[in-house]
Amino acid sequence: MMQDEDLGGPARKNVFFQGATRLSQIYQSYLDLWTPHVVSRWIFSAALLVTFVLRIFISQGWYIIMYGLGIYHLNLFIAFLTPRSDPAMDFDVSYFLDGDGPELPTRSNEEFRPFIRRLPEFKFWYSLSKSTVIALVCTMFNCLNIPVFWPILVMYFITLFCITMKRQIKHMIKYRYLPFTHGKPRYQNHDDVSRLTSANH
Repeated sequence: MMQDEDLGGPARKNVFFQGATRLSQIYQSYLDLWTPHVVSRWIFSAALLVTFVLRIFISQGWYIIMYGLGIYHLNLFIAFLTPRSDPAMDFDVSYFLDGDGPELPTRSNEEFRPFIRRLPEFKFWYSLSKSTVIALVCTMFNCLNIPVFWPILVMYFITLFCITMKRQIKHMIKYRYLPFTHGKPRYQNHDDVSRLTSANH
């Protein structure tokens, strides 16, 4: 009898697994709908952050959670500003492989390449929002409210932020890149420029 049941049709999926899969699909569909709405997404994240900060100041506690969230957001921001292929790493690899340094563009008419981030904008927003929600949930538990002298944490975070941003800005200046691209640049040839100047006169 047991063998007949085992040899029967395909095993039915667990009800819990089906429910979890369905919830995951609904969640993903809402994320997909929200993807093109960049401004509203960031307004939502800013509102979450303001809510979290107000929660910390009103309750006068959970400073460790706020410090940890700040460090995590700083790491996300640095990954957002960093190119996907780090020029410093490319230099090290190429130096050891063939002994040549990184190649610089030699012609002004080379193809425009937009800035590609290590952490894309949507993933940056999603990680920032998710971590803020998790931090808000953590403030509901008294066991996580570890007493600390919060001015030391503030000074340490400010110092860490300044050092990290100084290193990132030096990296941008050294390898000559900007972490923001507003579209492909359009160049005008000499005839277009002369036509525009004659039309203005």
